[in-house]
Amino acid sequence: MNGDGQNSPLIWLRPGMHVKRWLLVLILGIVLISLGLAYLLRQLYSDLTFPTVTYYLTLQFFSRPVRAVLLGSLGTGLIVLALLKINQSLLRPFLAPNQENVGERVFRHHQRRRGPRIVALGGGTGLSTLLRGLKVHSDNITAIVSVADDGGSSGKLRQATGMPPPGDIRQCLVALSDAENLTGHLFQYRFADEMGLSGHNFGNLFIAAMAEITGSFEQGVVESSRVLAVRGRVIPSTLKDVTLAAEVRVESETNGYGWQRVVGESAIPAASSRVERVYLEPDSVPAYPEAIKAILQADLIVAGPGSLFTSVLPNVLVPSIAAAILASKARKIYVCNVATQPGETEGFDVDDHVQALRRHVGNLFPAVLANDRIIASSGEQAHLKPVALPAQAPSEYTLLTADLIDEERPWRHDSAKLARVILDIYAEPAL
Repeated sequence: MNGDGQNSPLIWLRPGMHVKRWLLVLILGIVLISLGLAYLLRQLYSDLTFPTVTYYLTLQFFSRPVRAVLLGSLGTGLIVLALLKINQSLLRPFLAPNQENVGERVFRHHQRRRGPRIVALGGGTGLSTLLRGLKVHSDNITAIVSVADDGGSSGKLRQATGMPPPGDIRQCLVALSDAENLTGHLFQYRFADEMGLSGHNFGNLFIAAMAEITGSFEQGVVESSRVLAVRGRVIPSTLKDVTLAAEVRVESETNGYGWQRVVGESAIPAASSRVERVYLEPDSVPAYPEAIKAILQADLIVAGPGSLFTSVLPNVLVPSIAAAILASKARKIYVCNVATQPGETEGFDVDDHVQALRRHVGNLFPAVLANDRIIASSGEQAHLKPVALPAQAPSEYTLLTADLIDEERPWRHDSAKLARVILDIYAEPAL
């Protein structure tokens, strides 16, 4: 709704506003009070003699049905006017300038509360893009984030404090925030070299400080969520200290190629070699219990988009998370990237992504969503090639396609398009 329609009192009568039932209670209360007053006035009218002016004040020159309609209409109008003005007076201090109409906000709030229970797995930019779109449709979102990051500010804090890396969690908190503009920019702010906190990110430091104050990393994330007014929640896949390692293919003078072990999430793409396998060390870490609970209660589970080997797979490589996904009755979708990633998926098409995922964790995601609109990247991103659709329709999984790209950044998903398509798939069991 827009324009004058947003300011119409009728907006409060739309289904799902949770207002009509209380209006009926209010009307019932007014009717009961009116009946009580009517009995009292009738008694006074029969016992007392009123002056002549009362005849005119009570409109007795009209018939009783006409008087009932006139007074009822006037009373209804005054009640509606009073309710609207009370509503405006009470809520105006809590609304920022240029915000949408109060009725529209209430309607959207109740819509989101009834939204599907969604679990999204991944990390970094890809997952935050998805969350930014989903938060418009549901408040029941749980983002399960990888904790294998060992680079940048997250890596430094992880090494210094022993806590899980906060970087990917920070990005997801900002993406789900109801106050994404200024507060989001603050949490994403990175200190310059000359400021003594070289390479550190304000949001990472904030989460680290909150973890220290509250006594645990998970509680620090919860309190940070409250500061950012997050819709949904962000939780780690595990609280244990894990390292991501990989086997990559390298050229060999004797056999033509050989294998090399690469340790550390940030070192894997830097190796610039074809990744054959990734794994966690240790490989049997327990999942964060809330992550398992969210997966088993979910209506929809989405993996990706994001770096296949360093963001998506580290979550599902936690054994109990993979087992919970397999046991869950939720709709399960893997979202393939729209562009290849240097050092990880160069030369991959959609089927290559899916087969790599299946080699590691089996057929956890029977539905795959991929972009079908190709726009070549230009400028500094020209090296990022679009992920092509397979030449033949796959038989091992259901391939669903749609236009998912960001028009301005064709190497990334458009968050609104992606969320809308995913929810359409969820709403249509036949897909």
